[in-house]
Amino acid sequence: MSVSGQVWRSGLVALVMAAGFVPLAQAANLSQQQLTGFASDAKLEFAVVSNLGAKPEARMTLTNDSSVALPAGAGDWRVYIHSVRKLDSTEVEGLSLRHVQGDLHEIAPTAAFKGLATGASIAIPYTASAHLVSYSDFMPRAFIAQPGLKAEVFANTDTENLSEFVAPFATREQQLRSANDQYAIATAASRYQDNLAVNRIATLDAGAKIIPTPAQIKYRSSTAILDGSWQISFAGRLAGEAKYLADQLKAYGLTLNASADHIKLSGKLIELRVDATTAKPEGYNLTIAADKITIVGGDNAGAFYGIQSVLSLLPAQTASSYALPQLSASDAPRFNWRGMHYDMARNFHGKEVTLRLIEQMARYKLNKLHLHLTEDEGWRLQIPGLPELTDIGGKRCFDLTEQSCLLTQLGTGPHTSGSGNGYYTTEDFIEILKFASARHIEVIPEIDMPGHARAAVKAMEARYHKLLKAGDKTAAEQYLLSDPLDKSQYMTVQNYTDNSINVCLSSTYAFVDKVIYELQQMYRKAGTKLVTFHMGGDEVGAGSWAASPACAALFAKGEQGVAGVADLKPYFVSKLAAITNTRGLALAGWEDGLMYDATNTFNRSQFANKTVMANAWDNIWEWGVADRAYRLANAGYEVILSPGTHLYFDHPYEANPEERGYYWATRYSSTEKVFGFMPDNLYANADKTRMGEPIENLEALVGRALPGLEKPENLRGIQGQLWSETVRTGAQFEQMIYPRVMSLAERAWHKASWEGDKPEVRARQQDWADFALQLSRKELPKLAATGADFYLPPPGAVIENGQLLANSSLPGLALEVSLDQGKSWAPFTGALAVTNGSVLVRSRLGDNASRVVSVSP
Repeated sequence: MSVSGQVWRSGLVALVMAAGFVPLAQAANLSQQQLTGFASDAKLEFAVVSNLGAKPEARMTLTNDSSVALPAGAGDWRVYIHSVRKLDSTEVEGLSLRHVQGDLHEIAPTAAFKGLATGASIAIPYTASAHLVSYSDFMPRAFIAQPGLKAEVFANTDTENLSEFVAPFATREQQLRSANDQYAIATAASRYQDNLAVNRIATLDAGAKIIPTPAQIKYRSSTAILDGSWQISFAGRLAGEAKYLADQLKAYGLTLNASADHIKLSGKLIELRVDATTAKPEGYNLTIAADKITIVGGDNAGAFYGIQSVLSLLPAQTASSYALPQLSASDAPRFNWRGMHYDMARNFHGKEVTLRLIEQMARYKLNKLHLHLTEDEGWRLQIPGLPELTDIGGKRCFDLTEQSCLLTQLGTGPHTSGSGNGYYTTEDFIEILKFASARHIEVIPEIDMPGHARAAVKAMEARYHKLLKAGDKTAAEQYLLSDPLDKSQYMTVQNYTDNSINVCLSSTYAFVDKVIYELQQMYRKAGTKLVTFHMGGDEVGAGSWAASPACAALFAKGEQGVAGVADLKPYFVSKLAAITNTRGLALAGWEDGLMYDATNTFNRSQFANKTVMANAWDNIWEWGVADRAYRLANAGYEVILSPGTHLYFDHPYEANPEERGYYWATRYSSTEKVFGFMPDNLYANADKTRMGEPIENLEALVGRALPGLEKPENLRGIQGQLWSETVRTGAQFEQMIYPRVMSLAERAWHKASWEGDKPEVRARQQDWADFALQLSRKELPKLAATGADFYLPPPGAVIENGQLLANSSLPGLALEVSLDQGKSWAPFTGALAVTNGSVLVRSRLGDNASRVVSVSP
């Protein structure tokens, strides 16, 4: 029932209901009009005080610029904020702050609250569970809610420009994670100095180079002129690849006829063949002569990658003809697993962004797309027969009962129209599978279990209650994932207390089998086949199932191998292994989902699958777990290197508060750092600790012997990861992965000559300089032509002797300067005289621009 009223200056509240009667208990509540007005004009702002104490200290300030005074007393209204850090409970001036679930926190008025008059403000100091050194440590769309009313977002927080409600990070105490943080914050001046080396050695001409670098290539001095007079001849099995080539060349303005090779063609030809005796699987031989281009693949994928190498030689700009260097190349990939992991479960970005990712992966010869389809915050794939998974698990809103949606998280705000909502329909997913298959990319679906499963748990609980109400108890319990009598208590890393699937219920495995069955049907409808099922398995909350009657009953049965709680994770994996093996699938999981602890793997022989793969991700050197990759490989698991220190693309590009991303593994991970990763010796990548201290002796840091890689054949390859907690839009997603994914592809395909136990620094710097120039002159312009967003590094800049000097970490990237505080911009062509005032500088490529850098004399 709606309540209207007016707040008296005395702090008393006179409320008038339509019937004219006001219960005393509602005396401190708000009407919808008041709630809306307050959220529209009041301001909720945040500021970091210091990270250098025992706990990070921050402050939120509520300023009442509205015409609505908040009433005194313990009303039913609440303010909700999203915070990726768990905030400690506190009470300030009658306002009580507490953690709700995940990132959601509540501020409630108590009897001691004195109200908040128009024009007044109240500051709430608080402490957080971990450092706050970045704008993206804060989330948008705080809101105010009251039972019976529509929740309203604070207008000043309804933005992706987080600096509009988060105060600047200006002091050492705000910028550093602790007193011993040795990572310097990147500035215009420090960037300028850092960029000098790469600019000094970069060649001026990007040239016609293939990315990723072929294993062997020999250029000749002559060129071949590719124009519309050429034709394509292809072996029958390569009809799809020939069509792809013709379509790509058409986008470049060239319309080429394509015919199967039983038709004899004359004139200039692009010839596509397969010969397993002359090229390795996924490998190819390429020759470019004046009147013939020959691509011979070891298989269809190899022929496709030969096509990509030809396309890689084309410039970004379209023309009527193209000069290609005459050359011969013999090429094959370094690894057979060249992967990209994409978490669209935390925040969903849509089908088109996914398709564009697949296209770019194909261009750079990446062949595994690991789709993280489910999480605590969302279930992103429609499953026939289980509509609740997407009807409820595919959207977030403010519903504390979670019978209509998941509880809002990650800056979504209270409404289903907020960021992060959505899912792939079965038709969308089949389209994605077809698109990927045509580009020789395997899509690996991940259904994260038994932890990180809150979306599934809550969706199946809602299904349970709905069917139970309808009187169908059997159907209600068929796919139930939680034990209603479970009293287990735990808190996960992401601050959830209820996200573990109960592994002791038979309905859990009925659910798993149902989901895998439906996945297989989608793959078959797409004309391909499901090969690998990824179970997730990571970060299960310690204490899960400890007080579950269902698990106690399982222990009581005396079943061999499941005597107590410590046996439940391997028990769960063995059950999944049996299901997936029966369905002819390989099984994959994150490293900790296949280990008891930091050093002990589950017994590989208990899992029936021929192949069980592990993504090795947690390589914080000083935490003593970086050797998990080798321990798993030595124990018989096939390992995909996915280290957080180098291949987590949700981390910032540089150490600066304005950079988006988490930084738990490393303070930053630049495109150059990804380029410099050395997969063949994981320990050789141990350069710095989390706090930036140089690592001189890794074994001494860890405090025990580090195992070597005894079974190198079990190292399958490498994979980049994008987790999306702070990535709410498609544009943000693309900025986080491009251009880092190009460095990933280079290392996955090509082993550089400078790699070793101790890398050859000068050779690596030269290799990077050449690669960086390719990015700025050719690869990023090509990406821009597709309409994709991407990250441009902010420039380095200094004013010396009255002149502005500026440079970029990507030599050749265009820079712009503004002398009127951004009102107008002009190309920066060299040293520029500056007499007074600050100057703004930025990088630009097409419609994309970098962050603006301010430089003062």
